[in-house]
Amino acid sequence: MFDIYKNKRVFITGHTGFKGSWLSIWFASLGAKVCGYSLEPDTYPSMFKKLEIYNNISRSVIGDILDNSALEKAISKFKPEIIFHLAAQPLVRLSYKEPLLTYKTNVIGTLNVLEAARKCPSVKAFVNITTDKCYENIEQEKYYKEDDPLGGYDMYSSSKGCVEIMSSSYRRSFLQEDGSMLLATARAGNVIGGGDWALDRIIPDCIRAVHDNRNIEIRNPIAVRPWQHVLEPLSGYLLLGEKLLNGEKEFASSFNFGPEPSNAITVAELAEKFVELYGSGKVIVGEKSPLHEAGLLMLSIDKSKRVLGWQPQYDTETALRKTVDWYKHFYNNDDMYKFTIGQIKDYEICMNRKCRRDAK
Repeated sequence: MFDIYKNKRVFITGHTGFKGSWLSIWFASLGAKVCGYSLEPDTYPSMFKKLEIYNNISRSVIGDILDNSALEKAISKFKPEIIFHLAAQPLVRLSYKEPLLTYKTNVIGTLNVLEAARKCPSVKAFVNITTDKCYENIEQEKYYKEDDPLGGYDMYSSSKGCVEIMSSSYRRSFLQEDGSMLLATARAGNVIGGGDWALDRIIPDCIRAVHDNRNIEIRNPIAVRPWQHVLEPLSGYLLLGEKLLNGEKEFASSFNFGPEPSNAITVAELAEKFVELYGSGKVIVGEKSPLHEAGLLMLSIDKSKRVLGWQPQYDTETALRKTVDWYKHFYNNDDMYKFTIGQIKDYEICMNRKCRRDAK
């Protein structure tokens, strides 16, 4: 599976982050030549540093996507065939404190990467990673489809809605000729998995609380999110990139990646299940934040299943168990690069079983 990436030149922005680290490791395991471009990790611990991912990819460039000169130089020098753009200001609550940074990074930064890619003749495909929060969320029992209205209450969500609109405009304005790079956008739900230590995310908050002997304090216990293991959307990105590299123009559009509807659970349920699996911790309801955060958000993954042939492999409990296992091994000082590769290979086995089922 994903044999197309062997020896392919893959450029990843945001490779020092949580999802970027996992994606870099996955590509390295597939035999791809990977160049990462990103700011220094902004968490401690850092999955990127602890697993020494920089030693397992072809090139790691510390740089800002707002620095046009450095970005263009990195892309033109590496001559990638495909770009996966993950670099972003990804936190809702931080976007209230840093609205200008959020828009500069997410909108102008994305445009910088698109322009640098368009100037590089080797680039054939571009997978632009946005978010499920790009939709105009009316917080009703509705599963958002790719053609639903875009929007966003907070600055982070609206910035990603802007990125989606810009990507569509960019495709129609500059990428219509034969031989142009194929551009797709990927909208993923809330991701969990080992190696995440970001602020204001439920699993990192749980891990920090347990290891500091504090109660796990949750702000919005009844909020429902499309939780999924990090390998779920990454597998979707890989499938999407494969289609674009093959020159299949019909895949140059937007795709949702999330769990099955039955696996959307509340923050409180997720936290309590974490405590059960980790064997430690106590969940309490803290003071509700005055900042607006969505109470209900769900995605329709019908298009990805029907058109792309993708589907989630893990239910919520499996995703959480895999996450807990990662952190337990980490704090046991195990070889986490090897362990992470093992989790990727286990996931590939699940995908191959699915492929074999479909072939019958």
